[in-house]
Amino acid sequence: MRLLLLATEITTPVTTTDPACEAVLFDRDGTLVVDVPYNGDPALVQPVPTAAIALQTLRHNGIRVGVVTNQSGVATGLLSTRAMAMVNDRIEQLLGAFDVWRICVHDEGQGCPCRKPAPGMVVDAAYELGIPPRRVVVVGDIGRDVHAGLNAGARAILVPTQRTRRTEIDSAPVVAADLLTAVRMVLR
Repeated sequence: MRLLLLATEITTPVTTTDPACEAVLFDRDGTLVVDVPYNGDPALVQPVPTAAIALQTLRHNGIRVGVVTNQSGVATGLLSTRAMAMVNDRIEQLLGAFDVWRICVHDEGQGCPCRKPAPGMVVDAAYELGIPPRRVVVVGDIGRDVHAGLNAGARAILVPTQRTRRTEIDSAPVVAADLLTAVRMVLR
């Protein structure tokens, strides 16, 4: 079962100065898999187009991969930790094993340091991998994902979906049409 409650606190973001990427951390819902709100059913897991080839390309190039995901349905009682873990296991069956998972199960009102856009999950995942955040790229489909990466001192790429707001697209430092395009940007 993959569940980690974080208590990491970051007061100032790290400046990104080193362009070498050693890891890519992906948002889960809407980025790696089609977003099914509060999904607790592994049968509903469907990877987004290009997810499998994007991950395979990173792994082939020696880039570590991980997941950083907000799952507030656990805090609100809409999702059990067991169901969430079963969905995460299904994602790994379909897309391969990830080097690190970080999951925030708090809801927005709890003010935790791990819930995106806070940097806690990104910093903690980078630490577990033994990689400075400046050598990490965060890929996600909404502004919270991008800001979590930037707040941690990582780089970030937005891969917009239908739920991505225009303001999030306009303010993102880097935007890619899909996951494979994002991976090509990382490997440049």
